[in-house]
This record gives sequence, structure tokens and C-alpha cells, in this order.
Amino acid sequence: MDTSQYLDIFLDESKEHLQNLSDQIMDLEQNPENMDTINEIFRAAHSLKGMAGTMGYKRMQTLTHDMENVFSEVRNGTFKVLPGMIDILFKSLDALEEYVNNIQQTTEEGTNDNQDLIDALNSILKNNGEVVLGESSASAKTEEPVASSAQDAGANTKREKWQEIKITDTERMLVDKAYSEGLKAFGVTVYVEEACVLKAARAFLVFKALEKLGEIIVSSPTAQDIEDEKFDLTFSLILISANTTEEIIEAVKSVSEIEEAFCAEYTSAKEEKPAAPEKVVESKTVEESKPAATASPAMSKTVPAPAQTPVPTAKPAVAPTSSSSASSSSKPAAKPVVNRTVRVDIEKLDNLMNLVSELIIAKNSLISATAADDNKGDNGSVNEQIEYLESVTTNLHESVMKVRMVPIESVVAKFPRMIRDLSKKLNKKMELYMTGEDTELDRTVVDEIGDPLMHMLRNSADHGLEPNDVRVANGKPEVGSIFLDAYQDGNNVVIEVRDDGGGINVEAVRNKAIERGTVTPEQAETMTEKEIIDLLFLPSFSTAKKVSDVSGRGVGLDVVKSKIESLSGEVEVKNRFGEGSSWIIRLPLTLAIIQALMVVIGDEKYAIALGSIQTIEDVLPEDIKLVQAKEVIHIRGTVIPIIRMDKVLDMPPREGDKNKNLTVIIVKKGEKQAGLVVDELIGQQEVVIKSMGKYIKVPKMISGATILGNGEVALILDTNALI
Repeated sequence: MDTSQYLDIFLDESKEHLQNLSDQIMDLEQNPENMDTINEIFRAAHSLKGMAGTMGYKRMQTLTHDMENVFSEVRNGTFKVLPGMIDILFKSLDALEEYVNNIQQTTEEGTNDNQDLIDALNSILKNNGEVVLGESSASAKTEEPVASSAQDAGANTKREKWQEIKITDTERMLVDKAYSEGLKAFGVTVYVEEACVLKAARAFLVFKALEKLGEIIVSSPTAQDIEDEKFDLTFSLILISANTTEEIIEAVKSVSEIEEAFCAEYTSAKEEKPAAPEKVVESKTVEESKPAATASPAMSKTVPAPAQTPVPTAKPAVAPTSSSSASSSSKPAAKPVVNRTVRVDIEKLDNLMNLVSELIIAKNSLISATAADDNKGDNGSVNEQIEYLESVTTNLHESVMKVRMVPIESVVAKFPRMIRDLSKKLNKKMELYMTGEDTELDRTVVDEIGDPLMHMLRNSADHGLEPNDVRVANGKPEVGSIFLDAYQDGNNVVIEVRDDGGGINVEAVRNKAIERGTVTPEQAETMTEKEIIDLLFLPSFSTAKKVSDVSGRGVGLDVVKSKIESLSGEVEVKNRFGEGSSWIIRLPLTLAIIQALMVVIGDEKYAIALGSIQTIEDVLPEDIKLVQAKEVIHIRGTVIPIIRMDKVLDMPPREGDKNKNLTVIIVKKGEKQAGLVVDELIGQQEVVIKSMGKYIKVPKMISGATILGNGEVALILDTNALI
């Protein structure tokens, strides 16, 4: 039976069951006697086992079967739930999640039998709910050589994988053109550290660093796969640049958590072209004989093309044909990314359908009115129908946006388990309290905020909360509290992570910055508390006394800031030393359609998101004052700096009366305000945001573009970048 057509449904439902199991086991740890929870876990494990069996994933089926056996005995009252059992169950969930991730990337579950977990689950059955220490320690010992041998194997296979990239004729033409213009093409292979939590974010920062040196013409895996974290610990690319190999390697290694980088000049000799596939075929056939190699998405991407070449030369052999068909079938199966799907309430779809039918009626009415008016010469009914059409399209926009919106619950649901694990690892008692999980955000934003939130929670657990004895000595409850609150604020969603720990020691941050040479002692003396706290967002900056697998590398906050800013959001920190700190993320509701104010600067039209605008002021030229050589205005008791947009955008100023009143748009970013000086106001308009694409280098202040009704293109200004 061909089960590939059900793969998407299997992955979707498996993730739901795994999340449900994680939540229920968390509840079970608090209430071991709760039979409803035990029954729910049994049902979820049973469903997962049945689904894995139907799809032919035997290892996954075996592990869930053993988990089901344990809960069957608990249900029957043979033994009770004990703490050691909970740890084994969570490890089993991690193993099942690894199987699901492998299936999503390669359509195969991998070769890890997780025998140690199966033995541990069987020992629970044999010993009436207790895990025998001898068995678990033995399994722990066997894990170490496996891990070390895997690391050794990884070290041995390190090489310049950019040589395996096959470029198209267009890309070859770009390389040849670069050489003719005195530039050079370089092949670059980057290896990320094994302990790296945010591979995609690290790759994003590497791409950003290299794009400053030149143009990336191709990467392996593709940019989309790297963004979706569908790659192992390595990626390769070809870069056109005027810089040297040393400068390129230095740029790559300036990013945290990069283990190794290889760079060499890329040659585009035509005669090398036929030889390359043979090389790759040879290496791939060897790797295909090892099923473990299929775990790398970068490999699985390149397997199908070379695998087809040996087929004609080996007609009698059945194995190559089947392997090639398996690999070719694995390619389309691995393509659909489950994260891109959205489950929609049927009522929203009904509403969408009604609006589309209204749109058809409006179109027909407009045709009829136009035909009738041709005879009468009256445009009244046509204008009436256009107004009706405008109303329907506005409602249709809103309805489509609601379909794209999903609750952030899918992201935050995994955090209670993470805090539970950190509590054990750090030997600190802590609780996570969450509110607003049903707050809705655009799907594209929800997909991206998981990693920044995880870093902020880990920060609160490790740096924020004090050790238990210190908390008691300070008169605080022994159990620390971490809060994750989400709520809507106008056109933004605010996500706040706060704790009741010790807060940020500004003096310690100041001293660390001086010690690292980030600032001089003189500069540090004049810096405000906010400016010192902002130093925490610098790459590799950490105040941890020692490096652990939780923190100390200074990795987290620079990734948080760059990721949130790439989503047109902002991060704000509020500190109460001795009482705790709050980390506030402010994100736009959607990245697709916004209400904007259209303005004219010079001879060009621009759009400014309405959500960031506070007021519009008519300012006399004499009301502009200078403070520290910068222009400011004084409005209703507040001093606001002004930004002359024609100078920022490098546009010639308009000819006219210099004493004419200025139109100033007051915009806000968190607690900061600024006044943008524009030449004209056009009015409010609903605009569709279009990306500028990666081939056009745009300044940070431009967040995208929109197409106006007359076909003109207007750029959208990002006020966050301007302030």
C-alpha cells in the first residue's frame, strides 16, 4: 500500500499527539493518581502506535508500544507512577520527536533503535514501576562512546562541500561575468557547532555577514531549506566578491557558534563539468549504503540527481533502480513543509465563501450598470456599485487575514516541559505561568518567534532566578516564578517574559563591558542604565561566570534582537534590580496587509504604517530648536527630535517658501518618539506589503514596497529603524 499520500496528515497528527503526551505527562508529574490523565496518555500512545504501524515506521511503533504497556499496567493498578518513570517517559518523547523530525526531512525514521529506552521501559514493567539503576547507568555509559564516535566521524568527514554544488548555466554566466569585471568567485563551506540550538539563526547571520562582502549566487541547501532549519550542521555557498579568502573566513567566524569555515577560489572551467557528477555519484552510492547518512537534509537534496545516472548502465540489477526510485520518491515527499499549513475554523471558510459570492454579485452588478449607463450617460449607479465593491474587498481582506492568523499556543505549549528540565538541570525550583496563549498572530510570525522566546525563558531561568538558598535569605519564596504573557495592543501583539529573580546587575554589566573592551571606562561613566542594558544584545556578550550547556556563550540575546527586528518588531527591557526583570517583544499583527498613511517626500510617494503614528502636527519653522546640535520640537510638554526625511532618503529638497509650515508625523517606538518631516500628506490607504527580494540591497529603513492603484510603486518606511 502506498502511504506517501498520507505523510502530511501523519506528521500533523503525530506532532499533536506528542504535544498532548508532553502536556499530560507534565500534569501526571504533579498529580500521579489522576486516572483521567493516565487514560488520556494511554489513548494518545495507542493512537501514535497505530499510526506509526500503518505508515510502516517499525522503530517508532515499537517504542510507543512499550510506553503503552507501561500505562496499561498503571491503569490496571499493578504499580503507581514514580519520579524515575517520568524521566524515562520524557526521554521516550524526545526519541519519538526525533523520529518525526527525521520522517519530515527524509521520509525515513532513521536507524536509532533507542534500545536503552526500550530496556528502561521493560525494567519498569519488571520492577513494579521502578527503574533499575544498574540498567539506566549502563545505558548512559553506552551513550558516551556512541556520542564520541559520532563526533569523531563528524570530524573525519569535514571537507569543502561547496565543491559538490552544481551550478546552472545562468549561475555559470554570473561567475564568468564576475571574473571579466575583476571580481572573483569563492566556494564557502560553513560548519556550525554541534551544541548550537539555533542553526537557522546562525546561518542567517553568516549570510548577512557575507552579503556585506559580495553577492551569494547559490547555496546548498537552498536558502528556503536553511531558513526552515532543514539542514544538518553544515551548509555551502558560492560567493562573488572582491575580498580575499582570509577576509571571507574572518567574516564567517565573526558569527558565534561557528565551528569551522572553509573557503577557496571557485573555478568555472567548462571541462570540469562532466567530471563532477561522476565524483558525486561515487560518494553518494557509498553513503546510500549507510541509511544513517539520509538523516542529513543537505545530502537528501542532492541524492536524486546523481542516483539516476547509473540506472541505464546497470539494467539487469534491480537494486539500483529501486534505490533510485526510493530516493526520487523521497524528494517530493520531503518537499511539503508541514509548518506551512494552517488549520482553519470552518466558520472562517464559510465567511470567506460568502464574501467571494458577494464579489461575483458586485462584478455582475457593475457590468449591468456599465451597460445601462452607456445608454443613459449617467455614472451614478456605476459609482454606487464601485462603493459596494470596495466594501466587499475590504471585508474579504479582513477575512483572509483572519484565516492566516493562528494562536501562539502552538509555539508556547513546549515551554512548560523546557522549564521543568531546566529546573532539574540548574537545581533551582521554578514555575512557569502563562497567559494569553489564545492570542493570534500571522502564521509567518508565529513560525519565527519560538527560538527568541526560548532564549528569553532560558535567560530568566539561568541568569534571572537566584539559587534557592539565596532566594530564602532574601525573604523571597523558594520557588521562583517566570511569567509569559501575550496580549494584543492595537495593531501589535505584545509578548512579555518576566521573572521575580534578582534583575540585571547594571554595575556587573558595566564592568564586563570595560573588561572586554566594548566601552572605555570614560564612556561607561556617562552611559545611562538603558544603554548599559542594551550592551547585553551584542554578539558574544555574557555575564555568566562559567560556560554551561544552558548559557555563558553570549549567544542568545543577539539572535533574539536580530530575529525580532527582521519581523519588524522590537525588544524592550525593564529592570528592577533585586526584584526581577521584564523582556517585552512587540510584533506587528500581520506582515501582509496594513493600514498606512501615504505621504510625499521630494517627488516620491511613501507609506508609513498607521499603527506607529501618534499624531500629525503642523509646525512653524521658528518652533524648531537645537539641543546638542540636533533639531527638536516641544509639543505638549514633550521634547521630540525631528528627522528630515528628504535628507535621510538623500532626495533634493523641494523648491518653495522656506518659511512655510512643516508637516511633522509623530511616530512612536516603545517609549521613544520622533517627528518625521514630510512634504505632503495624501491620505490613509490599505496597502499590501510586497518583499523587495534578496537581489535588491535595501537600507534597513525600507521594510518593503506596495503597488498603488495607478500602478506606481511606493516604498514602505520602517519607523522602528528610523528612531
